[in-house]
Formats: sequence, structure tokens, C-alpha cells
Amino acid sequence: MSRSALVLRHVAFEGLGVLAPLLHDRDFTTRICEIGVDPFPAREIQSCDLLIVLGGPIGVYETDAYPWLVEETAAIGERLRVQKPTLGICLGAQLMAAALGAKVAPGPAKEIGYAPLSLTDEGRASPLAALDGVLALHWHGDAFDLPTSAKRLAFTDVCPNQAFSLGETALALQFHAEVETASLEAWLIGHTVELGKAGLDPRDLRAQAARHGAATADAGKKLFREWLDGVFA
Repeated sequence: MSRSALVLRHVAFEGLGVLAPLLHDRDFTTRICEIGVDPFPAREIQSCDLLIVLGGPIGVYETDAYPWLVEETAAIGERLRVQKPTLGICLGAQLMAAALGAKVAPGPAKEIGYAPLSLTDEGRASPLAALDGVLALHWHGDAFDLPTSAKRLAFTDVCPNQAFSLGETALALQFHAEVETASLEAWLIGHTVELGKAGLDPRDLRAQAARHGAATADAGKKLFREWLDGVFA
């Protein structure tokens, strides 16, 4: 039986990555909505079997500059309240946190690049166990507080809340487990201003991806495979 997956994408180069073939193999019909460009899919956000909210270089609090964030956050919150399957990555995770009433604000420092991720006991008992001992791809400057009733799954020294789950159907990841190494070049181009301001050399990130990207992507596949199979058993 075919299921529907709606993807809220904020910039074209931050896509589904390793998630795309996993959704195809599970007979999902996937539609991508370009947020801020396409008509806002309010009804579809509530009716789809799976909502995936991807990343982007803006903050959930920048509602004056990007007013559609208000509607997007509210729609995500409505879906979470009725416990429909929802996956958020980076900005998507921050939108989920904000929708649940948690504070989202600039963190103490940017985290950009492949670096370790620490798992909580709950994280090691979750699909995130696939990332134990594997470097994750971090690419964010904002951080979120842990929403009420959510389980904290992962953290870093800079960012105390790197992932959370809400019940069995909602998963929010501050880091990127979906990125395929071959697509990272688009990130280096698209985020050139951010990298320049942070004093980061794209050649260093390219070298990190060559060393660690394949293992990170393989762990991401395992993580998302286990999560999807658990939610849609």
C-alpha cells in the first residue's frame, strides 16, 4: 500500500539524501514543497502519512524577515499534537522544538563539519545507536531547548540538545545524517558566505567528507531505516 510523504524544503541543495531511496523502497509517494515559493500546503501537512522538514540557513525566530515561518511552525505543531509521524532535520528540528513551545536561539558557537556526537542512554536505545562512534555532519549556529515531554537523545559540548524524540512518531535531529558525500559540494557553494564569516575553508570540509562522509552516510541509512520501519511497522 502506497503511503504519502510530504517534504518541506527550504533550500534546493539541502535535500533528502539517503532518505530518498529508503522512502522509495517503502512505497512512499514523495512530494517536495519549496517553502516560501510554492503555495503553503496547510492541509497536506496534516493529511500526509509522513512529514519531513529539512534544513535551511535561517532562524525560526526571524519571522519579520520570513513571515511564512509563523504558519509553518503552527502547522508543524498541529501535526505533532495529534502524534502523526514527523521527522525534522536541522532547521526542521528547530521548527519542531519551537512548535512544542521550546526556545530556539543562536548558540554559543557555530558547529560546522564532521565531529563526534554523544548519545544519551535513551539515544543508545533508539535508532540513533547507528551513529555510536561515527562522526556526524554538523552545520548550524542555532540551538533549541528540550521541549516538555521530549526525550533527549544526543548532545555535543557546544550544543546540549542535538536530538530528541516525542513519543514513537516524532524525531528531531539538529545534525545531518541524511547527506550523501557526493552532494556536499553543493553545500560548500550554497553556504559560501556562512563559511567565509565563520573562517572555514571549504577545502578542509571537502577533506573531512572524503575521510568520514561514507561512514556517516551509511550510519544515516541505518538510523532512518530503523526509524521508518519502527514507525510504519
